[in-house]
Amino acid sequence: MLRHLGGLSLLAWSSALAVVTGRMALRDLVSQMVVIGVQSVPLVSVIAAASGIVSSQQGGYQLTTALPLYILGAAVTSGIVLELAPLMTAIGLIGRVGARITAELGTMKVSEQIDALHALGRDPVVVLTAPRILAGLLATPLLVLWADAVGLGAGMISASLAANVTRETFLFGARLNWHTWDLFYGLIKGATFGFMIPLISSYMGLLTSGGAEGVGRSTTTAVVTMIMAVFLSDAVFPPLLLN
Repeated sequence: MLRHLGGLSLLAWSSALAVVTGRMALRDLVSQMVVIGVQSVPLVSVIAAASGIVSSQQGGYQLTTALPLYILGAAVTSGIVLELAPLMTAIGLIGRVGARITAELGTMKVSEQIDALHALGRDPVVVLTAPRILAGLLATPLLVLWADAVGLGAGMISASLAANVTRETFLFGARLNWHTWDLFYGLIKGATFGFMIPLISSYMGLLTSGGAEGVGRSTTTAVVTMIMAVFLSDAVFPPLLLN
C-alpha cells in the first residue's frame, strides 16, 4: 500500500510540474475537458434527476402531519448539495471516465506505445497523465454544479407531484436552511474527486502488464480502488469542513 501511495504521489507531482512549467499542450487539456466534462453531462443529468426524484419521494413518504411541508424542500436541498450531487457524480465518472482512462493507458502500455513515446523523447506523463488530471480537477466541480441544478429541479417537480408541495413552499424550505458554505463544500468535494479519479486510473493504467487479460485486471482493480477512495474521502469531509 505504501509503495502504491508513493507511486501516486510521484505521478501527481510529475503531472503538477508538467502543468506549472507549461510543457503540457493546451489542445490536450481541451480534448480531455470535452471527454470528461461535456460528454459526461447526459449521464450526470440522469443521475442527478434520479437522486432528486428519489429524495423527494422518500422525504414525502416520511413526512407526517406534525411536520410542515417546507421541511421537504430543506431536506432535499441539503441532501443534494452536500452529498448526493458530488458523490453520485463521482460514481458516474468512475464508470465512464476512470475505467476508460485505465483501459486506454493499459492498452498503450501492453502494446508498447508508452515505450515508443519514451523512444521519441516524449514524457508520457506530460502527454497522457497531466491533461487528464487537470481536466478532471477543472471539469468535475462544473459537473457538480450542473448536478445541483438538475437534482433540485427534479426534486421540486417530484415533491409537487408526490407530496403536493408547491414550488413556493419547496423554495421557502430550501432558502430557510441554506448556507452559502454548503455550495462551496460540494464544489470542494467535486474537485477532490475529480483529481483522484484520473490520478488513480492513470496510475493503474501505466502499471498494466500481461496483455488483454492484464488490461481487464487493471481496469477492475482501478474501479474498485477509485470507489473505495471516493467513499473513504467522502467520510473524512464532514469532520474536516462541516464542524
